[in-house]
Order: sequence, then structure tokens, then C-alpha cells
Amino acid sequence: MAHDHGYGETNRRRLILVIALVSVTLAVEVVGGIITGSLALLADAGHMFSDLVGLIIALVAIAIAARPATDRHTWGFHRSEVLAALLNGLILTAVAVSVAIEGVQRLLEPEPAAVGSGLMLVVALVGLAVNGVSLALLHSGSKHSINMKGAYLEVFGDLIGSVFVAIAAIVIMTTGFVQADAIASLLIAAGILPRAAILLRDVWRVLNESAPEGTDVEMIRAHVRDAPGVVDVHDVHVWSITSGKSVFTAHVIVENEVFEHGRVGELLDHLSGCLAEHFDVDHSTFQLEPAKHARHEDISHA
Repeated sequence: MAHDHGYGETNRRRLILVIALVSVTLAVEVVGGIITGSLALLADAGHMFSDLVGLIIALVAIAIAARPATDRHTWGFHRSEVLAALLNGLILTAVAVSVAIEGVQRLLEPEPAAVGSGLMLVVALVGLAVNGVSLALLHSGSKHSINMKGAYLEVFGDLIGSVFVAIAAIVIMTTGFVQADAIASLLIAAGILPRAAILLRDVWRVLNESAPEGTDVEMIRAHVRDAPGVVDVHDVHVWSITSGKSVFTAHVIVENEVFEHGRVGELLDHLSGCLAEHFDVDHSTFQLEPAKHARHEDISHA
């Protein structure tokens, strides 16, 4: 639990710093987009605004998830991180669709508006630098938390958006092809959607209580069956409360000698240790059954 708290506190501090950086950059991009008339810059600002909202949601979710379990919420509040990631994914999708619609409308205009490419390039480079720093701050946390992964993906999208804006500015400066601005906005929208899909897919896996990604349930069964005194295992369930918090339950049929010789505690320690070491399962529950009881269950279920 101390390990989890350490990650949560580190993630919280890094999120606060990233929120401050993104807030300043957002203001710069909005002003720059209005002055230059760049849709790509405004699209990136809109994307950054959605990211800022998502980052604030992620920060609140970390605080809620750190609350201890209660008699009413026996697993605690870890799922709040998953719900925050769900909201982030929906925000990203909405931003991508609105930017795409505006980009198409700009491309269809018979006389595209002028774009101040010089200032557009400067603002894009500022955004690029800030997003690079933010990504570095969030990288480690994204490996351990679906909530932080959502924040990381959002900032990564901002980084790609800044690259597209910078390229569009250079194209306009060197060729006068103003439509490059609208094309860049469409590329930004196209880059957002796959990341939103990845995030929503991960959220679906957790909320649907699917086996965690990379978990081989049959291999877990094999490890349990290989334990000394185990005859068989059934009713195996493995799922996640949130990313990095896997839960396992199973009915384990054991030899009568396990009960007769008082080896129940030893077997339970062996099984829980095996799952924690080999499959990164935080919480495991085993119902030990003598073979006679297992046959009775089979008749009942029939």
C-alpha cells in the first residue's frame, strides 16, 4: 500500500506541474491563433483545452482513489481513475470531430483567409517545447495507471499537433499555400481519434471485468494445479479494479491430507505468493475444497 501511495503522490505532483505548463501554453496558443487567423493553431488550442480539463479530472481522480475503503465501498475508490479515463476519452473524441468539421469547411471556402505564418511558427515551437517537457514528466506514471496513461496520451497528441502546426506554418511561409493550415487541423483530428479509441478500449476492459491485458488465465490454472496437494481448480476469475490492481478468485480442489495434516495455511501462502510473483496479482482469494465436496458441487450444478 505504501508503494501505491508513493506512486499516487508522485503522479499528483507531476500532474500539477504539467497542468501549470499546459495552462500557460493554452493561453499563448489561443492568443496566437486569433492574431494569426490559424485554424490549426486554434485546433491545437482546442485540443490542449480538452487536455487541460482531462488533466484536472485526472488530478481529482488521484485524490479520490487515495481515499481508504469503507464498509460501503469495500474496494475503495480506485475505479474513479477508470471513470476519469472514460471521460477523457469522450472529450478527445468530441474535440477530434469538431476540429475535423471546421477543417473541412475551411478547405471548401473559395477564398481562404490569410494566415500569419511567422507568429504561427513561433507559437507552435513554444507548444512543442512545453509538450516535450510534459511528456517526460508523465511518462513513468503512464506505465502504472490508466488515468495517467490517459493524461500522457492527451499530451502526446498535443505534441503531434504542435509538429503539424509548425510544418503548416513553414509551408505557408515558403509557398503561400494557405490551405496547409486547414490540412494540419485535419491531421490533428486524425491523430486524436486513435488515441481516444485506445483509451476507451482500456476502460472497457476494466469496466467489463475482462482479464487484464497480457494475463494468461490458462497458465494461472496450470500454476495452481502444480501446487503441492492440489487436485484441480475451477470457477477461475481474474479481473482488474483499476490498471495495475488485479484480483483473482478460484475454487481449488485439494487432497484430503491437506486438511488432515493442517497444511491449509501453507498451501494458501504458496498459492497467493505464486500469483503475486508470476502474475502480478495484488489480491487473491481461494476456496479450498476436498474432493468429496467438489463432487457434490458438480451434482448441484448439474
